[in-house]
Amino acid sequence: MKIGIDKIGFYTSNMYVDMTELANARNEDPNKYLIGIGQEKMAVIPPTQDAVTLGANAAFKILTEEDKKTIDLVIFATESGIDNSKSGAIYVSRLLGLSPYLRAVELKQACYGATAALQLAKGHVALNPDNKALVIGSDIARYGLRTKGEPTQGGGACAMIVGQNPRILELGETSACYMEDVMDFWRPFNHTEALVNGKFSANIYVDFFKKVFSIYREKTGAELEDFAALLFHLPYTKQGLKGLRAAIEGADPKISSELSRQFEFSRKYGRLVGNLYTGSLYLSLLSLLNNSDSLRANQRLGMFSYGSGAQGEFFTGRLVPGFEKMLDKTGYEEMLEKREKISVSEYEKVFSSLEMRAENLELNIDDDPAVFVFAGIEEYSRKYLKK
Repeated sequence: MKIGIDKIGFYTSNMYVDMTELANARNEDPNKYLIGIGQEKMAVIPPTQDAVTLGANAAFKILTEEDKKTIDLVIFATESGIDNSKSGAIYVSRLLGLSPYLRAVELKQACYGATAALQLAKGHVALNPDNKALVIGSDIARYGLRTKGEPTQGGGACAMIVGQNPRILELGETSACYMEDVMDFWRPFNHTEALVNGKFSANIYVDFFKKVFSIYREKTGAELEDFAALLFHLPYTKQGLKGLRAAIEGADPKISSELSRQFEFSRKYGRLVGNLYTGSLYLSLLSLLNNSDSLRANQRLGMFSYGSGAQGEFFTGRLVPGFEKMLDKTGYEEMLEKREKISVSEYEKVFSSLEMRAENLELNIDDDPAVFVFAGIEEYSRKYLKK
């Protein structure tokens, strides 16, 4: 049975901060951000958006009434959860008007969560071929103002409909996984910002990629030239480039050149948004599909998913004939171009406005153009609206 990604959608907020301006405000050379980490703009998430609304807005872009009738599993992958008990999938399912006769769960393993969700969805469809699953990776990356991790923040969500006979990407049957208990990145319950050992985390990322890529090739006999592109989790786009360099080291120059060229297409959106955590790899996929000038049906894409703590997986997908008909490049370009650039001081004010423990909170939703918004809190109960 052919199972994979039938549709893919993406959403981020309507605001961003320019990385050159942020570098100047932090007394840093702008090239440290523009080249050193590979970022041009960073999404700024307003108080009226959270992981739930970002995910709902991403899914809303791709769902039809027919999809809603066939979805019987919703997996919400996040490390920016808004409740220690209730799943974000419950909120999202209600906002999207999905049938109540489904399974709705939340899943966590740092930035790897959406890949775990995708693989679980694949197994679910294999057992229930007439139904589909909705997978959402939604996060807000927070490291704190004036921290080393600040320029690698961002936020947004990717949503995917998984089913049989997919119209975009057929998932491969073989993958390679590796897990190790390491403290490279974590966020304790009493922290709104992540704790990270930056250089250690970057090295672990590359080490995990080498390991799972090697295991995959041993399992399948695949060679580097078998891949039209290699996609990476991009906490910042330079990190993915480090992974790519490890893959193409010593390879035929022609193959290395083409994989490097395709990588630039895959990181275009990431450079303009920043870190999506769980959605990052899938934003890379969408960016490649929308921007590459040479992808063809039946080509194989290699995908590396990584979540700190740590979990890695390398898996593949085959492009389905007609995949380009399922894309909306113009719509996403317009969304990114229409965003409002805000000043560094405005960004700092927005960043500091997060209030996780409020009993009662009323938010002004008038300036948020999103379909779904977080309107506030009443007796610790979060209120979500469709505008």
